[in-house]
Amino acid sequence: MSISMYRASIPVFIRALGNLSMILKKGEAHENSASFIDARFAPDMLTLAGQVQRASDAVKAGAARLGGIDNPSFPDTEKTFAELQARIKKTIDFLQSVKPEQIDGGEQRTIQLKAGQRELKFTGMDYLLGFVLPNLYFHVTTAYDILRHKGVSIGKMDYLGSY
Repeated sequence: MSISMYRASIPVFIRALGNLSMILKKGEAHENSASFIDARFAPDMLTLAGQVQRASDAVKAGAARLGGIDNPSFPDTEKTFAELQARIKKTIDFLQSVKPEQIDGGEQRTIQLKAGQRELKFTGMDYLLGFVLPNLYFHVTTAYDILRHKGVSIGKMDYLGSY
């Protein structure tokens, strides 16, 4: 039995963003949460807000490219936990509008994009498995790690969520 491109993407994206939302709620409840939005691990890394924005961008662009549909543009203006939650909700709303027939069958679709100075070219399947999912998990993990490093009581099950 094979897994469809849709099942390997949209539900996975939504689950990861839902888990990120729950992690952010725990971060917001922390007594020192006021400083968390701009927290980062190193000067050349994105802030917590930036990690959430890039996770959102990775999946909405991924879904759009895989489905051959328009990618909604969200400005990176979030400065509060409430605004980050609203961005996650808008992203999930977009993902829920994507239909299986828009994604399925695109395994061999050519996906081209620029990453910095590089031009990248993928098949749909390679793009999903080798670019979109790793980017999503990198940014969700980094957001988790920033909050954990700041003392928020979260653990692996918060990252994985419930089934």
